[in-house]
Amino acid sequence: MTPGEAGNDSPSEPHGRAAVITVSTRAASGIYPDEAGPALVERLRTGGFTVDAPTVIPDGRGRVADAILQACRRADVVVTTGGTGLHPNDHTPEGTLDVVERLVPGLAEAMRAAALEATPMGMLSRGVAGICRGTLVLNLPGSPRGAVENLAAVEVVLPHALYQLAGGDHHRGGHQHADDDGRGGSG
Repeated sequence: MTPGEAGNDSPSEPHGRAAVITVSTRAASGIYPDEAGPALVERLRTGGFTVDAPTVIPDGRGRVADAILQACRRADVVVTTGGTGLHPNDHTPEGTLDVVERLVPGLAEAMRAAALEATPMGMLSRGVAGICRGTLVLNLPGSPRGAVENLAAVEVVLPHALYQLAGGDHHRGGHQHADDDGRGGSG
């Protein structure tokens, strides 16, 4: 399936390829198992995406940037988990910003808003969302529950986002504004 076909809302048909990157020095070194990555893989598969096992990398801005660039070669959407907090080693947003060409702030805002409904700690997330080489990139928290909840907050729009990234019409599957004459334009 091509990303251009990703606008379909049927859960039985795939929405495209996704990649999951777990950013955790401790998980990468085997101190504890990666739980968030597999939880995200399961959620994405349930949502109609084709997903391989997560890639687990140590913390580090350059490592994050390199892993995202590699994942963008094979995926329509890349989700990272971990490294979005305030710890001195948390550099996932910075690594992401190094490689995205455009930000998609509404997705990051929606994820933070959903996180705040679950815990006030949600306001400490620095995760970003953006576009890297035509691939949508989302930074999610490192906890399995937080990662899945953040993904759940935006998954309903992912097929349409991928459809638009592939050059699809802005209004397919969405709504038309009262002042929109249907001729396109910005938006």
